[in-house]
Amino acid sequence: METVGLKEFVDELRVQWKSLWRDRIDDKIRAEGIANQDYSKLFVERGTVIIATRDYKPPDFVEILEQHISSDAEKLVPPSPAVGGWGKFVRSALNKQKGLARRLAPPKPERKKDQQLKKGGRGWLHFRMR
Repeated sequence: METVGLKEFVDELRVQWKSLWRDRIDDKIRAEGIANQDYSKLFVERGTVIIATRDYKPPDFVEILEQHISSDAEKLVPPSPAVGGWGKFVRSALNKQKGLARRLAPPKPERKKDQQLKKGGRGWLHFRMR
């Protein structure tokens, strides 16, 4: 497929993907979500459980896209946060580098030993006790 047609196909898949999750039927008794239509491009039939509470792997958009397109899937869809992307690279590699160009903290001003205290040692408050 050419890139323009490929992008349109991926956008069409995304629309179906959003519709699948938005229009699902929630079965509160069995605690699962069920597809209410056939989504042939997503390989999901009507009545298929798409989300459940225990030991269930929901369908993954990237895996579906890889089934349709063999090699160009990585270029069109960013990686999942579990795998990592630019953000994870920045957090793991760049933020842990030692800052060689960091400036040292300015030295604290030193008070002379016999310097007179401000306000006679009463502090900075401006009230009088009567």
